[in-house]
Amino acid sequence: MSVPVRVLLADDSPHAQRMGERILREEGYEVVTVTDGETAVLRLDDVAPDLVLADVFLPQRSGYDLCRLIKSHELHCHTGVVLIAGLLEPVDEEEARRAGCDAVLKKPFEASVVLETIRPLIDRARFARGLFSESVPPPPPPEEPALPAPPPRPQLDPEAVRAAVTLALDRSLPGLVEEISEKILIALGH
Repeated sequence: MSVPVRVLLADDSPHAQRMGERILREEGYEVVTVTDGETAVLRLDDVAPDLVLADVFLPQRSGYDLCRLIKSHELHCHTGVVLIAGLLEPVDEEEARRAGCDAVLKKPFEASVVLETIRPLIDRARFARGLFSESVPPPPPPEEPALPAPPPRPQLDPEAVRAAVTLALDRSLPGLVEEISEKILIALGH
């Protein structure tokens, strides 16, 4: 029995929560929704998400801060992080990049864009989790600290790494080629 995809959705907008939950649940993903950055941090260990969707302007802890924390933590560093913001809200692209953000989405959500953006990130997170599963302990019970000390470095199987990289490249390369080609054509004025 396979483990379901888990998504942590951190947004203080009830409308964005409903839309995000609907899109994600229709794909069969488990969704845990929180309304502020501090609660998102507290829920990381028990949810153990494959992906975090975080509003840039979350109360108590911004999406940028949440992203930095996730990407710097050994247990969660492979989790995909997508920052979200309203259509007219400014997103500091440089700050997002420094935080380690994997993608940025604008609200209101368009299902096809959301799914196209998150699927490769979820695949990457699940491959990484599979590679490290023997060495990463299960999440601690809720009464333990939110972010325990990092576990010892895992021993990797070189063949498993090659297989995961090959599969990830096979899935993401067509989209990457299309994106790069489009940017080159735009730069050349076509």
